[in-house]
Amino acid sequence: MIMGRKETNIIKAAPIQVRPAYREEWDDAMSLAWRTFMKFEAADYTQEGIESFRDFVTDSTLYRMFVIGSYQLFCAYDHNRIVGMISLRNETHISLLFVEASYHKCGIGRALIEYVSNYVLLEEGFKVITVNAAPYAVGFYHKLGFTDTDRTKTNDGIIYTPMERILKK
Repeated sequence: MIMGRKETNIIKAAPIQVRPAYREEWDDAMSLAWRTFMKFEAADYTQEGIESFRDFVTDSTLYRMFVIGSYQLFCAYDHNRIVGMISLRNETHISLLFVEASYHKCGIGRALIEYVSNYVLLEEGFKVITVNAAPYAVGFYHKLGFTDTDRTKTNDGIIYTPMERILKK
């Protein structure tokens, strides 16, 4: 069980569930990604980077890839409400990871990483998971055992640090 968010100075336990997302949850997950990006990450980016990110989370081709199973989306739910999301492309690369602002520091990001790490290791048979970490998330990924594989880069205005995590059974 993951500890829930603070409400009126009392920490409540929340039954957070992580599972693959359904088709009808795509728009809610991408909306969460956009809101969270704008609140915590957009300040680190140029207008080009912000527009590139918006184009990515609203791309109909990405949705079609999700529908046919070549782009996986997993979500964390608090009483059937999406409070976090993570996606994989090419079976082993974390493409998006976002947690609702009011749920930060509750272990949801960690739970999402562990879920997809187990998925990649057990279901897909790979021993490494990668990510291009946004500046805001570099410290988070380091805490979870990711290591830099290259220097910080910029592509289409998106700033990121390539990282990997070796998976163990």
